Amino acid sequence: MGQAAFRSEAGAEPSLLHPGLLACIATAALAGLLFGFDTAVISGTTHALSKQYDLDPTWLGITVSSALWGTLIGALFAGAPGDRFGSRDTLRVLALFYVIAGFGCAFAWSWGSLVLFRVFAGLAVGGSSVLAPVYISEIAPPSKRGALVATFQFNIILGILLAYVSNAIIGSLGLGAAEWRWKFGVAAVPALIFMLLLIRIPNSPRWLVGKGRMDEARHSLARIGMGADRADAAIDEFRRGLATTGTVEKLSWTRHRKPILLAVAIAAFNQLSGINALLYYLNDIFAVSGGAFSADMQAVIIGVVNAVFTCVGVLLIDRLGRTTLLLIGSAGMAVCLAVAGAAMGGVLPKPMVLYALIGFITFFAPSTGAVIWVYISEVFPTPVRGRGSAVGASTHWGLNAMIAAAFPTVAAMSVSLPFYFFAAMMVVQFVIVLAYFPETKGISLEGMEEQLEGEPVRQPATAALP
Repeated sequence: MGQAAFRSEAGAEPSLLHPGLLACIATAALAGLLFGFDTAVISGTTHALSKQYDLDPTWLGITVSSALWGTLIGALFAGAPGDRFGSRDTLRVLALFYVIAGFGCAFAWSWGSLVLFRVFAGLAVGGSSVLAPVYISEIAPPSKRGALVATFQFNIILGILLAYVSNAIIGSLGLGAAEWRWKFGVAAVPALIFMLLLIRIPNSPRWLVGKGRMDEARHSLARIGMGADRADAAIDEFRRGLATTGTVEKLSWTRHRKPILLAVAIAAFNQLSGINALLYYLNDIFAVSGGAFSADMQAVIIGVVNAVFTCVGVLLIDRLGRTTLLLIGSAGMAVCLAVAGAAMGGVLPKPMVLYALIGFITFFAPSTGAVIWVYISEVFPTPVRGRGSAVGASTHWGLNAMIAAAFPTVAAMSVSLPFYFFAAMMVVQFVIVLAYFPETKGISLEGMEEQLEGEPVRQPATAALP
């Protein structure tokens, strides 16, 4: 590879319409739908769970965050088996965890058993948040990698929206005390589909080359649309990239300081925007703020806006670039969160909370929302990509759990304080992105290290490999 950070030439890449590539991307991205559904579905059960198990705000926060501690564990430990056994095979185990969690929550016999199965859901979500973006990034053409990895984020948002819609539909059926069980249990259906689809997709060709399994790598490249005439050139490119790092490498602060800091920063600020805490407690927020629509319907509105503007992010991430989207989003989110805080505190009319949160989602979805999993999955070298992504993902989930657990208690003291805090964090994100974050759009994974170090980009003859 030499000292070049390779840019792609779209004409030499596999077609995005190739059915094999589409099947691989769609299957891995389905993990995002389960991620979104399993984390957001609890927003429609908080009231019922508080009554069922006599939970005060502190214990409700513990219940909601139980899955998130599972995600932290899953994210921390998914990288090593992902690097050793491959993202695809590890995702198969996580799919089973999703199934167990869905059925387990539906038939939970006590508060403790519910928390246990929510932790199982968290293990699956945390692990898949590491490995699904890694898998997609390793098979995606460089010129479209941002958009393709961002389909994982779109599916997260779609899963959140489906959770809100599912909660609203189930809530209208008059199921009584069993309603919350149905809300949790329906997640088992897409989990079963995900588990079956994973049987049909190949291992990442980059991972196979790293393991010395060249024949399987050629077969995998053929499955995603690369002809035999270019497969050997692609394999040679992967091997040259590995030659600069070694096929077996430890994640090291000395060796990987820059990508570690970038992954931790983008993951931390994703949660310091308040996004997940606000989504988990959306029904409670709208119950306080009021408005013309029910809390369930306002949540659905937020879900639709989230889905629409995530699509905007998918369309723009390989055009405007990662850092431009982050800067625009940080500024917009800071303003909208400040307005929401003022409305929750009575400085502005409380019904403005809905419009402020719509604005917040409008800026969050195409910026921090779309960029996080793309950036984390592309800044680490191939031998440590799973473990490096685990560092970013575990930062995301650790902060998620702490913020979700603390949110009800802090909001009980001051309903506006969390919003002002999140707004201040978005100002800090703007400054750090402007000063520190390099742009990564269009750079091959083999050339990413040179780009992070600020070396000039040039195009060798073999550039444009997937």
